[in-house]
This record gives sequence, structure tokens and C-alpha cells, in this order.
Amino acid sequence: QVQLVESGGDSVQPGGSLTLSCECSGSRCINGAQGWFRQVPGKLREGVAALDGVGSTRYADSVKGRFTISRDNAKKILFLQMNSLKPEDTAMYYCAARGIQWVSRPLEKSEYYFWGQGTQVTVSS
Repeated sequence: QVQLVESGGDSVQPGGSLTLSCECSGSRCINGAQGWFRQVPGKLREGVAALDGVGSTRYADSVKGRFTISRDNAKKILFLQMNSLKPEDTAMYYCAARGIQWVSRPLEKSEYYFWGQGTQVTVSS
């Protein structure tokens, strides 16, 4: 139905930048509600940024002004541009999708049915 493949994770120094990509394929890949989440061992997966079918965005307070979510609708690729990275941004980052245009709680992991395998981001000097 929906397959998600993330890429772009890497190790960077504090203050650096990275762009994550998530390629979407499958019959329910409709450029609708999608999000980026992150998780560190021993902690819950948290919502970072979300985008709906009409282009509305939502960000976690911890990344506002530093991260930008966007999508190439023609190629069905979701992006997360991450600037001014901090050590606390270190995590496995996951792309998520629901297969519909909009969800009521876009930064809640329970709203999403489809997940990628994750890509690791490490911020360290």
C-alpha cells in the first residue's frame, strides 16, 4: 500500500546541516499527511515535523526555526532540511504516512499507519 524509504542520515558537527529524504511508493502514496519522527534508545518516538495534503506544516517546539519539511509532489519525495543541528538532535529519524490527506494530530505517531526503516543522524564534535 505504502512503502517509505529514508536516506540522508549522517554524522555532522554541531551547527551543521543535513537534508533527509523519504521516497514514497505504493497505491496509497497520495502526497497527503506525512511526518518525520525521531527516536533515541530508551525513549518514545517523537514527532518532529509534519505536512498535510494542502501544504500545511507543523513543527515540534524543539526544532522550530531550524528544521523545514517539504515535499516534491511529482516525485513523491518528502524532505527534512535540518539546520543549526545540536547534539540533542541525535536520533534515528523515521518517515511516516497515513494514506489520507489530513490527520487531526500530525505530530502524534499513532496517527500514522506506514513507516520507513529509519536513517541515523548523529550530531557530535
